[in-house]
Parts: sequence; structure tokens; C-alpha cells
Amino acid sequence: MGLIRICSADATSTGKPEEFFNRWISHDTWPEWDPDIEWARVNGPVVVGARGVLKPKRGPKTKFIISACAPNREYTDTALLPGARLVFQHTVEPIERGSELRVLITIEGPLALPWTKIMGRSFQDSAQASLDRLVRLVEQP
Repeated sequence: MGLIRICSADATSTGKPEEFFNRWISHDTWPEWDPDIEWARVNGPVVVGARGVLKPKRGPKTKFIISACAPNREYTDTALLPGARLVFQHTVEPIERGSELRVLITIEGPLALPWTKIMGRSFQDSAQASLDRLVRLVEQP
């Protein structure tokens, strides 16, 4: 099975790119802006190839790998599911008055389609809300 695009979310903010990037790499802050996550941890420094574990509120612990980490531009992690790889790409670009943000969630692997049927709707419902919550947190005085 090829790559399946589950959903995306977009936002603009007066916040600086580094403020968003710092939230993405501070795994202990994830539950503040993503209410579907109970906790997230990374073993060692936040670099490409680092491994971590997260606990969704409605599901088992899930292992992930940091698959892209470009300071103040991109943070991508890949959750390792049986028979599939679930990719959460977070990007930020500077604009004249702040930042332009995008989240893209994709899945690939032989069991990608069944996983999409199981989890896809919840990501479609929460991706934009989580990104909007992150923007509000960054923009708070």
C-alpha cells in the first residue's frame, strides 16, 4: 500500500518560528496543546533517529522515531504501528508578521488502510483544533 494522506491543518500566527519549534521538541508540553496525548517522552537528545514513546488518552503506548528535525523549520515524528508507519509532519515558515504553520498526517505500509479506518477520523477531527490550541499558547502574553 502506498502513502495515504489522512489530513492536514494550517494556521498563521504572530508567534515566531522558534517558539513553535521549541514546543514541538519539548515533548513534555505536548498534552498542553494536543488533548489526545496523555504524555510523550524521548530518550536522549531531540535529533533525527531519536526514539520515544507517547501515550494517547484512548489507546496503548506507541513508540515513535524523530524522522526530521530542522531547527525553527520542521519537526516530524513517525509512530511505529504494526504493519504501518504513521507520520506527523509539523512545519513552520517565517512570514512578515509571524509564522505560517502546517501539520500533515500520513500513513504508509501494508496495513495502512485498516489503520486509517480505525484512527483516521479522530485525526481529521483533532489536527486543526490542536494546531489552533498551539497557536493560542504561543501567542499568550
